[in-house]
Amino acid sequence: MAALNVSIAFFFLVVGVCQALRRLSKRLLSPGAYGCFARELAASLQLCTSCLELRMLLEIGPWGGGFSPDVVLTLLFLLFALHSASFDGASANPTVSLQEFLLLKSNLAATAAKLLAQSAGVGTGWAVTKIYWSWELTHFHLIQNLIASECSSSIRTSLHHAAFVEGTCSFLFHLVLLKLCQSHQTYRVPALAVTVTFLTYTAEPFTGAFFNPALATVTTFHCLGNSFWDYIQVYWLGPLAGMLAALLLYQGNIPRLFQKNLLYSQKSKYKIPKARVGAHVEGDEPCRKRKGEKNNSEPHA
Repeated sequence: MAALNVSIAFFFLVVGVCQALRRLSKRLLSPGAYGCFARELAASLQLCTSCLELRMLLEIGPWGGGFSPDVVLTLLFLLFALHSASFDGASANPTVSLQEFLLLKSNLAATAAKLLAQSAGVGTGWAVTKIYWSWELTHFHLIQNLIASECSSSIRTSLHHAAFVEGTCSFLFHLVLLKLCQSHQTYRVPALAVTVTFLTYTAEPFTGAFFNPALATVTTFHCLGNSFWDYIQVYWLGPLAGMLAALLLYQGNIPRLFQKNLLYSQKSKYKIPKARVGAHVEGDEPCRKRKGEKNNSEPHA
């Protein structure tokens, strides 16, 4: 239990440091530089370090610490809720940034800056976590250091099935994200946390349940068991296909590529009533005389 407390303290420390980084960069940088780079960098650093520690607990905890996977799933729910509340609008996910670009919410330069910041953030998070593990504050970290050089692939099923699993997770995640994009944070944060926890519980035995290409790249691409192209198909092409499918289903089109709605007909929500022929409008001269009215235009004798 002491090892679990050390990990929880590490989570709070990471969130606090990244929150301080966000506040400092917001003061020193312009709104554009902060929104496109610094915010995504801090969010990706926070997400990567937390997920690496969680995966270590998930793999070693059941037999090294005696606690069930339910503990890790509970931590995942709480951490993702905390991340969603503290990210300040950042996504820390390349597929979400590409989705914003396709929805015309972000231009090409801003999207490229976000992808670069996410790459730098997860790379820094990986390096920081490796240094933290090298201190061997718990026996979990000692075991992790011993097995780190011989890590195995997170793909534990056929390649096509793995790509389908990651694509399905991405599809459901993005569909929920699109549905809740206009919702209040009070409802959006727990709903997304529940979605991520459920998808992780369901898909983790097959692929590790990343549905985040940047996070998967630093976590599993260096492990033995599959080629680089296999990892690209599962952890990049799968989530991208899932995102596109969710966007097409929700919007009916992809605004960046074409405007025509392919799935849903464009019908107005409001019915315009037809004007009545011969209706009297106050202040206007009558266009026709009432039926049976005599013509009194001739002068009287």
